[in-house]
Order: sequence, then C-alpha cells, then structure tokens
Amino acid sequence: MRLNIRLIIRILSIVTLLLSLAMLPALCTSLLYGESNTVKAFSLCIVPILLFSALLAFVSNPTSTILRIRDGFLIVALCWVLGSVVGALPYIVSGVIPNFADAFFESASGFTTTGSTILHDIEILPKGILFWRSFTHWLGGMGILIFAIALLPALGINALHIAAAETTGPSMDKLSPKMTDSTRILYVIYIGMTVMETILLLLGGMDLFDALVHTFGSVGTGGFSSYNDSIGHFDSLYIEMVISVFTLLAGVNFSLYYLLFLGNWKGFFRDGELRVYLYIICGATLLITAVLTIFGIARGIGDAFRLAFFQAVSIITTTGYCTTDFSLWPSAGTMVLFLLMFVGGCSSSTAGSVKVIRIAVFIKLIRRGIYKRLHPTAVVPVKLGDRSLSSQVVSKIASFLLLYLSLFLFGTLLLSLDSFDLITTASSVAACLGNVGPGLGDVGPLSNFSGYSDGATVFLSLLMITGRLELFTILFLFLPGFWNPDR
Repeated sequence: MRLNIRLIIRILSIVTLLLSLAMLPALCTSLLYGESNTVKAFSLCIVPILLFSALLAFVSNPTSTILRIRDGFLIVALCWVLGSVVGALPYIVSGVIPNFADAFFESASGFTTTGSTILHDIEILPKGILFWRSFTHWLGGMGILIFAIALLPALGINALHIAAAETTGPSMDKLSPKMTDSTRILYVIYIGMTVMETILLLLGGMDLFDALVHTFGSVGTGGFSSYNDSIGHFDSLYIEMVISVFTLLAGVNFSLYYLLFLGNWKGFFRDGELRVYLYIICGATLLITAVLTIFGIARGIGDAFRLAFFQAVSIITTTGYCTTDFSLWPSAGTMVLFLLMFVGGCSSSTAGSVKVIRIAVFIKLIRRGIYKRLHPTAVVPVKLGDRSLSSQVVSKIASFLLLYLSLFLFGTLLLSLDSFDLITTASSVAACLGNVGPGLGDVGPLSNFSGYSDGATVFLSLLMITGRLELFTILFLFLPGFWNPDR
C-alpha cells in the first residue's frame, strides 16, 4: 500500500499557507507599535511562504483524495515538524534568535504549547515577536491540523485518519456525525473561552496586548508570557485566579463542554476522568500548602494556598506559568510539582503529558492485580466512573505508559551527555516530553534552556513534538514496516 504522496504534499502546502496567514495578526501588531524591522521580517516570511504554498497546492494535483491510516500519521508528523520550521522563520529573519536550533526550539515550544524558552530577556523583544510567540500557543492548543480538517472536505478529502493521529488521549470523541462539524464545535468553545478570559483580564487592569498574550498562553495551556517573571510580574490575586480558572478549564476534556451546551449537567459532573482530575488538583494544592506553611516559605496559610493552587493548576495542565521560583521551595513541594509533570490534563484537552485517564486506569490496573492475587478466578472489569473499559483500551493505555517511561529514561540518558546535573537533565526531559515548560535546577521557572548544545536543543524540540503527538505518531516513522509499500 503506497503513500499518496501528491495528496500529502497538497495538505502540507495548505497547512503552511494557513500558517503564513496566521502571521498577519503579528504583522499588524508590529505595525501598530511602529516596529519597522519586525514588519519587514514578517513580510519577508509571509509573502514567499504564501505564494510558494499556493503554487504547490495548485500543481500537486493528486489523482486520488483517499487517505489511509499511514498517510494520516505521516501528514501529522510532517506538519508539526514543518510548522515548527515555518514558525521559526520570524525569529531568524528579525534577528531576535539568529541560531536555527534555538529558533526551532522556541517555535516548537510555542506550537506544542510547551512554554520552554532559550531566551534570557523576554521584555526587550519587539511586540510583534512576543505576539507571534504566544499566538503559536493558541494555534497549537487546539492543534494546527484541527482547523485544516474543517477545510479539507471542501477539497473532497476525508480527514478522519488525520484527526485520529492528531487527537490527544486514548480515544477520539466525535461530537457530531461529521468530523468537520465536530471541529467547528470545538473551535466555537475554544474561541468563546479566549474571548471570555481576555475580557476578564482587561477588567483586572491588563492592557489589550498583555491580556491577549496571557489568554493565548492560558487557553492553549502554553505558558509564554511577555514578562521575565511571568504572572508574578502583576502581583495580583485577581489575575492569578482568572488565569488559574481558565487553565484549569482548558485542561478539561472539551467534549464535556458540548454536554453542557446540550444541558446535560449530570453527564458533565459524572465524568470519571474529570473527577479524578479535580481530586488530584485538590490533593496537590493541600499538600503544597502544608509544605509551604510548615517550612515558613509563605506569609501565612492564605498566601501558601494562593501559591500552591496556582502552581499546581499551572503544572498539571502543562501551562507552566509561575508566580514564584518554585525550584527554591523545599524538596517536598517541588517533588509534588515534578510528579504533576507526568500527570497532565484530561484527554481531548489542550493540556499535554500522560493524561489523567491513563493515570487513573493504571492505578485501577494495579488494584485489580492485587485483588486477583487473592481471588484468582474473579472477573474484575476496569471501570472509570460508571463505564467499563474494553481490554483493547486498557492494553493501549498500558503500552503507552511503558513507552512514555522508556522514552523519558532514554531521553534523560542521552541528554546527560551535555553534562548538566541529574535534576536539571531529568526535569528538562520531563518538561519537554510532557509539554510542561519549566523544569527544575538550571531550567527552573525563572531560568531557560539556552545552556544546552545545538544537538541537545534540537533533540528537546523533537521530544516536544513527540509528546504533543502522543508518542506513536512520531515513533511509527522509525519502523521499517511503515515505509514498506507492500504492507
């Protein structure tokens, strides 16, 4: 079964064309702030990419518009790598980040909603670059391809296999019989959350630019800020709570919001994954509050709760915003946050990492294993809420967790060649693979990843993309059987 190369090229060209158009708001921002050099840089990126992509889409002329599973996986993998390369061009052309490896890292970090950075001083950057940097979060949060999927049927292309490779979580929920209708519903919810948070941040005293930048980072669970000390710059309880609430909401399965839209409140609150997600946040917040209070880090229990809640939500949703340098907390507090890096938000959310549903099923598998030791003949289904999970789903989750751990250990071993300490190295891999953002040690919340070599920087960038695409989409490309036309 051969790959549909012409169709793959057409879809790739459509995606790059959309990315060039997505640079227009950043160009307008540069014009608004009178940044002539940045205006020139964006113009030099937009025009050639737009023309070349349009020409390539026109001449590719596929003989068949049928996409198979293998085509879908290749399209998704190439789109994220190519998208990160295209997204890096404004950094390089403007001279803000002249090194390709660093620019690729910053771009991949934006699109995968990781939020890690190689930049030392964010506040000196042009407004247009800052806007583009955060806007990539918003584009990547719902997925670069999810928007394109809504357009592909107009070309007679069935995008189901692309969506299957793009969607985060063990399974893909369709909100309506047509995939295009599902993507439109998701985007209506996504845009609605964006508008609501922007308005609330404006009411909290932010100007429109800062409100948009931090909204993109919140609903996209990315974490890029326009200030070196992130959300701590504002020192505002109101702003912290608004951002916390919206990052928490962005970490919820977006399909559940459709249930709310239909008036099915009972179905929303009875969702097993959602309840586990909220329990983990509550437990982590209380644990960190206790640690900060006992060790006298905070100014009373109220301040400890404020710090704990914000950071627990920020890390579990893989947003990565910070109000303080939590790498300086007592090890018990930072350990809780480190563990949250491996949890992530709910499936089909904008959050990254393992996902709550997989953690919950893994714990139930352990409990079932212990129970069957005592009762070997018992039939014990694995249930999440009121729903029993099939053996196929459970097997997929178990294999994913094993692969995730293996890739984390392999990445840590490989990155250790750059001779950083173990905490810095391990947390760097955890932060990039889980799309979390800040790590610990030399890559803490108020530090950056600029100390790594070019090779390590590209490797971490690819880890971000691999983690964002749920591992298998990228790893399939390294299997010889994937490229065998007879299989």
